[in-house]
Amino acid sequence: MAISVTGRERLWARHPRYLRLLAAALLAGAAVLALGSCASAGDPAAGAQAIFAGGCFWSIEEAFEKTPGVLSAVSGFAGAADAPHDMKSAGGADRREAVRVFYDPARIDYARLLDVFWHNVDPLDAGGQFCDRGAEYCAAIFVANDEERRLAEESKRRVAETVHAAVVTEILAAGRFAAAEAAHQDFYKKNPEPYRRYEEGCGREKRLRALWGASGPTGAKP
Repeated sequence: MAISVTGRERLWARHPRYLRLLAAALLAGAAVLALGSCASAGDPAAGAQAIFAGGCFWSIEEAFEKTPGVLSAVSGFAGAADAPHDMKSAGGADRREAVRVFYDPARIDYARLLDVFWHNVDPLDAGGQFCDRGAEYCAAIFVANDEERRLAEESKRRVAETVHAAVVTEILAAGRFAAAEAAHQDFYKKNPEPYRRYEEGCGREKRLRALWGASGPTGAKP
């Protein structure tokens, strides 16, 4: 049986020091909080929320958290409304790495969140995102109501016109969301060196600039 190897795993194999740093970070987080805990979960009552899958949740979390008006982003696993599997169970084809974004509607609207999302994914990739391959890493917009779906569909049409190609990113009815382990939350802040190695090795920035021009990902980096 073939074994699926993600971009992160390939990078670990090439950089033993990276693997040791990452393992230490994950073990430290697991010792503090159990699976599903989230130190940076934010307060759901503090604003509106939205769910996006954009490949590795480390990267898409950074993109949203650096966007003005976003209160916090939680890394985790999301599934569509009809997904039958437990979102925390590894290997399920119905779950995807995703982020739940808490935002202040007075400062940023859903349409702007969609813009940040599109500029941080490859909308032409149906097999994953960047170096991370497989269904778990496929991009998707999880909509909670008819208005979000309308805005998402409109933005998808605009993106297709911009890139002059068919956009394969799915728009799905939001289902369950399970937060990842505490060690995965704010990984880019807590482990900047391993995260930098992953980003460079994965080729995310290069691909985003090829898609979106010199400005690259909107909202991802200062």
